[in-house]
Amino acid sequence: MGIGSVPGQRTPSHPTLRKWIERLAGIRLGSLQKYWPKPLRVPEYYRDRPVGQTSLTFSIVTPSYNQGRFLEQTIRSVLNQHYPLLEYMVQDGGSSDESLQILSRYHAGLTYWESHEDKGQAHAINLGFQHAQGEVLAYLNSDDLLLPGTLYYVAGYLADHPEVDVVYGHRILIDETGNEVNRWVLPPHDDAILSWADYIPQETLFWRRRIWEKVGGRLDESFHFALDWDLLLRFRDAGARFVRLPRFLGAFRVHRQQKTATMMWDVCLPESNRLYARYGIRPRYRYMLPYLLRHVFYQRLYQFGILRY
Repeated sequence: MGIGSVPGQRTPSHPTLRKWIERLAGIRLGSLQKYWPKPLRVPEYYRDRPVGQTSLTFSIVTPSYNQGRFLEQTIRSVLNQHYPLLEYMVQDGGSSDESLQILSRYHAGLTYWESHEDKGQAHAINLGFQHAQGEVLAYLNSDDLLLPGTLYYVAGYLADHPEVDVVYGHRILIDETGNEVNRWVLPPHDDAILSWADYIPQETLFWRRRIWEKVGGRLDESFHFALDWDLLLRFRDAGARFVRLPRFLGAFRVHRQQKTATMMWDVCLPESNRLYARYGIRPRYRYMLPYLLRHVFYQRLYQFGILRY
């Protein structure tokens, strides 16, 4: 999910502390669109392929259903990593658009793909991971992108930090045409925030097989929206060590048909309440405030050019 919001949270009618912070910072926390579209660009060094940073095998699954207009860009963003130890699986839910033609065209670059009806996104991802042998796992939705050099960068960090189980990075937001419309710069990881909201950008998330197997090696298929939030909480409760990496790793696409827009109230709210009930809590903005203040601080440092990623 990684949408940076708390569905169903009540806000008082008078000006809230959140609004005051946003006015002071000049940003809207968790917003999906901030400025007029512009070409997506990353520093040229993102494309470097460091020697000796290819010792870890990655397994990435893309679940897809009737996302043909975005699917090719997603596949190319993975294959153009040119990472030699990569397994890439696409699990299509029986699409009726151009998806199958695209998958056939990229057949040689895929470790595995199939197309048939499934029981939802979590089920599709689980099916894809049945074909995975990699040491580092991730899933990338069929409308999102990996940024250039991400796999080399993540491989280098995990090779140098064997104690770390889960990593993620900053997020770029793009529109339907692939143009950039916003950037999220996140503070260092905070385990506590996960109890209140999922601020981790899912398209930037990677985890080691050992923690995946420790929590059962499956996504909970009863979740259709908060499946990644549930997984992150299970990782945390199993003792995983998280690190937010100082780099933009992925791009999240904002469009009208995405689940964030179409399933917010019917699915997101009940699933979020299930997770709150698990820990016997209710969503309260004040508990998220310290993290959000740090988010504002890091976002501003980046906007002023003091932090560079």
